[in-house]
Amino acid sequence: MSSSDTTNDHGTIQKWAEARDGRPSIVRTGGKGGVLRIDFGEKEADFEEVSWEEFFKIFEENKLSFLYQDKTKDGKTSRFNKFVERE
Repeated sequence: MSSSDTTNDHGTIQKWAEARDGRPSIVRTGGKGGVLRIDFGEKEADFEEVSWEEFFKIFEENKLSFLYQDKTKDGKTSRFNKFVERE
């Protein structure tokens, strides 16, 4: 069984994403800010790449946590991640 972790630490999030060639991105929602995403590989059409500074500003404003998985159950590097409300 694969496990996941949750963090609010900016350094951990950035290191995890960059180790997988992920880029901080948002999907604009019409208003200020947007929905956070980590974009991997070829750029997704609806994703707008932003600086880590802007990314973490939105992360903190929305009081989010980062749910992520390091390895899949067969031991491969995982890119599974999700932004969730802080408890």
